[in-house]
Amino acid sequence: MGWLPDRAFRELTAGEEIALASAIREAEERVLATLHGVACAERILGRSSSGRYRTRAAIVDRLDEAVQTVVERSRTDKRLRRIARAAWVAWSEADALRWRLAMSQQRIAFHEARKVAGRFLDRSDLIQEGYLGLLRAAKRFDPDRGLRFSTYARWWVRAQITRAIDQGGRVVRLPGAAVEQLRNLRKVMRDRERAGTGWTVGGLARETGVDPERAELLLARGEMLSLGDAPDDGVHARPLAQTLADELAPDPLDETARHEEERRARMALALDLDERHRSVVTSRFGLDGRDPQSLAEVGRRLDLSRERVRQLEKEALATLRGRGAIRETA
Repeated sequence: MGWLPDRAFRELTAGEEIALASAIREAEERVLATLHGVACAERILGRSSSGRYRTRAAIVDRLDEAVQTVVERSRTDKRLRRIARAAWVAWSEADALRWRLAMSQQRIAFHEARKVAGRFLDRSDLIQEGYLGLLRAAKRFDPDRGLRFSTYARWWVRAQITRAIDQGGRVVRLPGAAVEQLRNLRKVMRDRERAGTGWTVGGLARETGVDPERAELLLARGEMLSLGDAPDDGVHARPLAQTLADELAPDPLDETARHEEERRARMALALDLDERHRSVVTSRFGLDGRDPQSLAEVGRRLDLSRERVRQLEKEALATLRGRGAIRETA
């Protein structure tokens, strides 16, 4: 069946994009108002803004860093607990809205990934990169420029996918500009083949504005391979089309969402739980990067019975769900 967009996220109209972008700005303004007067946050937000640091993305990054810093400080300074929690709630709202804006155009990630999927990076990997491009676009999107988000996001998706191919998708590494030129050459080549007309490297070069010698070099280095060809010539060689599909591979959208949920969960642990409850939940669910531990293992480490560990885990989860930090699972 292949990778399909998540139908839970529909495309937005121009008016809905503007409304969503405005809601994101309002949530960010609430974060700024909440952090006003907090010294550690003011130092981060007051950094000199020059050159690229004046961009909207840089401002959002500083705001994110300020929230993370205040949350971290609140672990040892109880006076910051209320401020940190309010800032985190507003920032989580802005994050959720940016995610919704980004995923409203996930079809772009699917379409761009399908165009360039190849031997060393398959479509699922490139879709994941495309999602990162959408999130980068959502962070930078400004409806006042008069552009639709789909128009603006496509460039960032292409840039992210091109960078991924450039860094890890080839045996011979190509510069970013060369990757884009090779992509244009292949597009014209495919168009000629669909039309049933022949092509030459010189003709492709003229149509794409690439020097003929460079075009020949790029097509040779690009290692173009048909899905009907085998990547090796061994006894059990199979066509490439049979080796790309992996039905057991995780959905890239699910993976991206899981990482976001884990990040939100770690912030919630720092703000809403005391040290003992936090230690139990962290160990039981492996939120510290280690393997999840059993009730008995946690109990031995904390010198508690298995039943007491179970009770602490239940209390902690109830607290987090009550404050909206995590969702109920089926």
